Amino acid sequence: MPRTPLLWQCRDRWLVTGPRTLVMGILNLTPDSFFDGGKWTDPDAAVSHALAMAQDGADIIDLGGESTRPGAPPVPPDVELERVLPVLRRLRTVAPDLVISVDTRRGVVARAALEAGAHIINDVSALSDPETVAAVAEYGAGVVLMHMQGEPATMQDHPHYEDVTREVVEFLRHRMAAVERLGVRRDCVVLDPGIGFGKTPAHNLQLIRDLPTLVRLGRPVLIGVSRKSIVGHLTGRPVQERLPGSLALTTIAVLRGATIVRAHDVRETCDALRVTDRMLAEVSDALDVD
Repeated sequence: MPRTPLLWQCRDRWLVTGPRTLVMGILNLTPDSFFDGGKWTDPDAAVSHALAMAQDGADIIDLGGESTRPGAPPVPPDVELERVLPVLRRLRTVAPDLVISVDTRRGVVARAALEAGAHIINDVSALSDPETVAAVAEYGAGVVLMHMQGEPATMQDHPHYEDVTREVVEFLRHRMAAVERLGVRRDCVVLDPGIGFGKTPAHNLQLIRDLPTLVRLGRPVLIGVSRKSIVGHLTGRPVQERLPGSLALTTIAVLRGATIVRAHDVRETCDALRVTDRMLAEVSDALDVD
């Protein structure tokens, strides 16, 4: 579908979404994330990997100090901060132009991350913590509002919807309006349907098929399918062998309207998106000529 350029305000940065798909590189600083848990717990290794992802084409680096994989137990805020802040501060020093996101659902972590120079809060709970809302509004930070049914520890036990697309879209519409009333600028908001967060494979596929409905809310849409169980369901592959399937599903999501993608494998994802974006531009040009 044709993509309308939209601006995303992230403090003093304005990212343009639409003409080119933006890539958010995943940097898990946790010992228990489902794909790369434990690989980047050393701050030096984490910083080097972040810089490598930026070199490979990542527009944003997303730091996570708590795993939100299905069944993951909650992590105390002080542990989350111990994992995130040293890497964030180092990156702000060695790569001041890098756009940094922090994946957290806790207000105390969000505020500390913004004080340390983060540009974006990526929140799987859609700013359920009032302190996160206040911090994002105060700093004019970018924010990703994501839909999740339940909590990470139990969200995949019995996901149920009468109409998953309608319910997810209405939830995100209401959350966007609610946080806007509390001072978060609409230009700061990106929407994420939360693939794999309290959804069955059928729910995930329906949401990707119906992404144009979410796009019509007028804000950029982020999609994250990298190496997730939906890819394993479709391919029968274990997590370490899901890169080709991830690229295929990411491409389909972009063709359906996503303009930001979250990925572990940045170089390969950027290559796939260069092709996808070029074809979308060719189609758009052809429509203009017609």
